Amino acid sequence: MAYIEPAPIKDKDNPFESMMSRFHIAAQHLGLDDEVYNVLKSPVKQVITSLPVTMDDGSIRVFEGYRVIHSNILGPSKGGVRYDMDVNLDEVKALAAWMTWKCAVVDIPYGGAKGGIKCNPREMSAGEIERLTRSYTQAMYEIFGPDRDIPAPDMGTGPREMAWMMDQYSRSQGMTVNAVVTGKPLVLGGSLGRTEATGRGVMISTLAGMEKLRINPFKATCAIQGFGNVGSWAALLLEERGVTITAVSDLSGAYYNEEGINIAEANTYRQENGGHLEGFEGAEKIDPDELLLLDVDVLVPAAIEDVITKENADKIKAKLIVEGANGPTSAKADAIINDKGIMAVPDILANAGGVTVSYFEWVQNRLGYKWTAERVNRRSDRIMRDAFNKVYKASQEYNVSLRIAAYIVAIDKVAKTYKYRGGF
Repeated sequence: MAYIEPAPIKDKDNPFESMMSRFHIAAQHLGLDDEVYNVLKSPVKQVITSLPVTMDDGSIRVFEGYRVIHSNILGPSKGGVRYDMDVNLDEVKALAAWMTWKCAVVDIPYGGAKGGIKCNPREMSAGEIERLTRSYTQAMYEIFGPDRDIPAPDMGTGPREMAWMMDQYSRSQGMTVNAVVTGKPLVLGGSLGRTEATGRGVMISTLAGMEKLRINPFKATCAIQGFGNVGSWAALLLEERGVTITAVSDLSGAYYNEEGINIAEANTYRQENGGHLEGFEGAEKIDPDELLLLDVDVLVPAAIEDVITKENADKIKAKLIVEGANGPTSAKADAIINDKGIMAVPDILANAGGVTVSYFEWVQNRLGYKWTAERVNRRSDRIMRDAFNKVYKASQEYNVSLRIAAYIVAIDKVAKTYKYRGGF
């Protein structure tokens, strides 16, 4: 195929460029033709909207809101909405594309989307955040819908914001529409098992990777960067299965204990200490950058993007990296990790437990029926294991890393669906 060479990746790793460079490699392995390549690389829709909000002091502030629908070939688009000062179009585009591949790799009937508002929720009152959320939802009346585009929580948002979104959208429809968002409070149609779903998926992916590398969980050590919802659940569930968690970190710093950190104690301390581990006595404080380079079997980056870069990748000692965060490894670091023989379970596979249980929530809302936590966990575990095995098989078949194999599996599914639907 007559590819146009992608633009070179700049020194400051751009998440959209990182995603595109991997997409490009996978597309070449698949021999994707120009038509499908160009359709799949371009978002279907990009919305930038101004959101005037009355602040508590009576002043009007105008915020910038985004929603990017990358693909709706497999079904309605799905993706979170983040509230953060660093939200920008390139980031939202990359995250929307990642959602397309993530849904395809775990074989659920969704396309990919992402949204965001440029704001600092930590400096806003609950009333201001509510008015902002309702303003955003109002601006997206034509975009959102249980059969069109389904938002979910992301950085800076949670069940509370999803409740407001669902309510605002429902008002526009003149009836309650639970299925328009996922990640809702349980009483509004949220699913059991949703809170721990992403961390649980990371645990399943970690155990599957350890099995392939013949690492005994009961003799394994693990460092986890990020002790938020994903990292803390992954830590707890891995510890339950015999893995020794020797290091964790959050915004307050990194904490190390060679004998193993008691995760239940760390969780309790964090909850009683304003949501961070500052002053936790069950481990010594270390440099946060050092955590990534510890001599452990498993490294779980579960915080932010681009923490494993060409600067530190060659110093990583872990045999297995499992990406709990979106995009924690820059494209330039991939080759270094592969050359070192480290197995890296990519984000679009490792953290897809969240969107899998979001899908279950949507299904339950459509059925008007609630599943037990056991059923949710059993089904999500099966989906995650099947997806890992499919990606591992593709990595052997094409002789590529798990990351490129995950893109190959995902792009192949979306491309075939596009062809069957008749293209354009």
